[in-house]
Amino acid sequence: MLFNLTLPTVITRIITLMIAFTFHEFAHAATATALGDSTPKMNGRLTLNPFAHLDIMGTIMLLVAGFGWAKPVPVNPYAVRRKSKAGMMLVSLAGPATNLLLGLLAAIPLRFGWVPFQPTTSAFLPSMSDFLLNFLMINLVLFLFNLIPLAPLDGEKVITYFLPPRWADAFDRIRPYSAFILLAIVFILPMIGFDLLNIIIWRPMTSFARFLIGWN
Repeated sequence: MLFNLTLPTVITRIITLMIAFTFHEFAHAATATALGDSTPKMNGRLTLNPFAHLDIMGTIMLLVAGFGWAKPVPVNPYAVRRKSKAGMMLVSLAGPATNLLLGLLAAIPLRFGWVPFQPTTSAFLPSMSDFLLNFLMINLVLFLFNLIPLAPLDGEKVITYFLPPRWADAFDRIRPYSAFILLAIVFILPMIGFDLLNIIIWRPMTSFARFLIGWN
């Protein structure tokens, strides 16, 4: 997907990011609010207004590379943990789970043939099948990418909830270096011939997307 920036592709990714990022962050905010935390609402994040959630660099990355991020929702961990010990895990998981749900919804009309597979022929607009296929794949990528167990991604809080205390302590020691490890995975390792993202994201995404739409 890298730098495949035809106009139909740009339009597809802009619409997709407006929906995917907005619902991802809204899910974080709504879950935290349901657990008794007023912080998201006080910071204007309990909204489906995409401009409240979009991050400039994360948006650019989605446009050019097919994955990216939005502005993190501020959450008071003490407030949500008063309601449930699993509070922060549930808040974190809500975002990727929403992207998975959006991907599943996009797969339905393709799976059942309600939208025939047609290549994009317009110089301006994607075909409906190309739009849905890209919407499906990008949301699956966001689901998988955000579950990488490195801060500041959601997967870090999800996995630490389930780890034994000794392992959780090890993750605490790694946390200050998580952003650097993530940058190495995304940018440096592919340059030296070890594309870890291809193994943990692109291949699983492709296999899962093909399964959902019924391609052998």
